[in-house]
Amino acid sequence: MAADRASGNRKRAPRVQFEHVTKHYPTPGGQPVVALDDVSLQIAPGRITVLVGSSGSGKTTLLRCVNRMVTPTSGRVLIDDADVAGLDAVQLRRTIGYVMQESGLLPHRRVIDNIATVPRLNGTSRRDAHARGLELMDMVGLNRSLATRYPGELSGGQQQRVGVARALAVSPTLLLMDEPFGAVDPIVRADLQTELRALQADLAATIIFVTHDISEALILGDHVVILAESGRIAQQGSGIELVAQPADQFVASFLGLDAERGLRVCEVAGVPVVVDASGRPIGRLNEPGERAAR
Repeated sequence: MAADRASGNRKRAPRVQFEHVTKHYPTPGGQPVVALDDVSLQIAPGRITVLVGSSGSGKTTLLRCVNRMVTPTSGRVLIDDADVAGLDAVQLRRTIGYVMQESGLLPHRRVIDNIATVPRLNGTSRRDAHARGLELMDMVGLNRSLATRYPGELSGGQQQRVGVARALAVSPTLLLMDEPFGAVDPIVRADLQTELRALQADLAATIIFVTHDISEALILGDHVVILAESGRIAQQGSGIELVAQPADQFVASFLGLDAERGLRVCEVAGVPVVVDASGRPIGRLNEPGERAAR
């Protein structure tokens, strides 16, 4: 990746735009379920945009409209200025990285072959695809000794890393991530979040990340979009902007500002300690100019 930067060969990250996107799902009773209702949203290039909301907010449906896994009932999804409806679905998906919650690995194929799946489909030689796969294993923090193992022989966190490596195998400028860390334990999840931020700093790709966890959204998102029912955008902005000025009580409650994020400072033995609304310690308040411990 450093070589790409040095040579100026990095591909430009795309802008994604949702224009009045609506999605209805039919039901046996005849009354359709409105998953998305007239959603318009711009995704800035080269940043992590997090779509966050509870079940039924339409965040996954919206994400899957980008790679045509879901077809909108009405409205358009544009990648730069190209309407995805006019693009070949298979070719589109082979240029977009996609990571899902359960990793979606092929259980009967070795790790290295899982990572090399799309490059091989695109005509890359087995040797070159495997060489690229090993580089990606290094990038996502996987020991190369795992290359010949099968997914069932890996931990949940390792499987998710393989899923990320597979998504990066075609050097995508657009990466879709659908609750990719939701099935792993909190410690592994924190590690994966750190790895993703580091990868983003190196790749400068456009990443759309779906989660129901507001803490994860605030950790990862350069831009956070809070969705209510049927994809209604309750508020969007940086994490700091949302916490500082929630648009309404729904957003404030979703952010937890009346509970775990309702913070205050108290002194303990002369040291300013930050506690939440229940009095649980969160951390120390640094003095002006004092550097946080790393």
